[in-house]
Amino acid sequence: MQDAHKKYDVTDFHGALLEIMGVMNQPKRDETLLAAAEVKLDQVLFPLLVTIGRYGPIGIVELADNLGRDYTTVSRQVKRLQEMSLAQKQPAERDKRISEVTLTEQGLGLTRNIDSARQKLMNQIFADWQEEDVGELFRLVRKYAESVKGKTPSDR
Repeated sequence: MQDAHKKYDVTDFHGALLEIMGVMNQPKRDETLLAAAEVKLDQVLFPLLVTIGRYGPIGIVELADNLGRDYTTVSRQVKRLQEMSLAQKQPAERDKRISEVTLTEQGLGLTRNIDSARQKLMNQIFADWQEEDVGELFRLVRKYAESVKGKTPSDR
């Protein structure tokens, strides 16, 4: 941390992050994405499905932490995904006392549709951007995400 003495004014950066999170957390946004993906799913289950798809197999406690939700709530929601044949639980390989959740083939199919729709919608946002700017944004956001999680890019 040789540059720990540097003091940055993060006010505008923090404001921009809050704006992005505010837009991304709007229910209408999820509705638009689900409609574009032709996926019919209860909106409360949508972030759960996507997070399991991105990070699974994942323990229920870790999943709840990632979503900022209570463990018991997430456990009930996972049960709903299981009843819909979109997710499945199994003992973790490293510790059989822990249950991990993954997506079924049907769940994976839905996330592929969602990913495709997200690609299309996000590319519309970047339509007027320079290609180098988009690449630089992606690189810097990944670097920031790794720093926030306490990792360096070389740890990946």
